[in-house]
Amino acid sequence: MVLLVEDEAQIRRFVRSALEGDGCRVAEAETVRQGLIEAGTRKPDLVILDLGLPDGDGVQFVEGLRAWSAIPVIILSARSTEHDKIEVLDAGADDYLTKPFSPKELVARAKALVKRTKGTKDRFAFQGLEILFERHLVEVDGTRVNLTPREFMVLK
Repeated sequence: MVLLVEDEAQIRRFVRSALEGDGCRVAEAETVRQGLIEAGTRKPDLVILDLGLPDGDGVQFVEGLRAWSAIPVIILSARSTEHDKIEVLDAGADDYLTKPFSPKELVARAKALVKRTKGTKDRFAFQGLEILFERHLVEVDGTRVNLTPREFMVLK
C-alpha cells in the first residue's frame, strides 16, 4: 500500500491512477498532520510526498516520520533547487522526483524502493527500543530484554 501525501486533487488523481494501474493500493492525505496519522495507522509500504503542504513543509513530515519509522519516502515536488533536494534527502527522504514527472518513472522508482526495503518491516526502533519481530528479540539501549512468548505477542 502506498500513502500519497499531496494537497492538489488533480495531482492526487493522476498519481493514484498511475499507481493503481500497476496494481498498487493507495491511501491519501492532504496535510502533514493527516499524513503522519495515516502513516502511523496504515503502515504503508511507501510514502509519496509533496513538499508544499497547507499546514507545513514536507521536510517536517519526513523528520516526524523518521522519529519512529523507516518507511521509504519518495518526494514529488515542483521545487527543483539543489538546496531543496539536499535538505529533504538529509532529513531522511529516499528519492526525489521533480514535477512535471513521468508516471512510468514514478511507478518504476516506487517498485524499486519497495522491493529494496521489503525485508525491513521485521524491525522496529524508537528511542533506544529495538524489536526484531522475526527473531523475537527485544533490546532497550543495547541490552537484551527476555520476554515470554505471551509478552512478546502483546508487545507485537
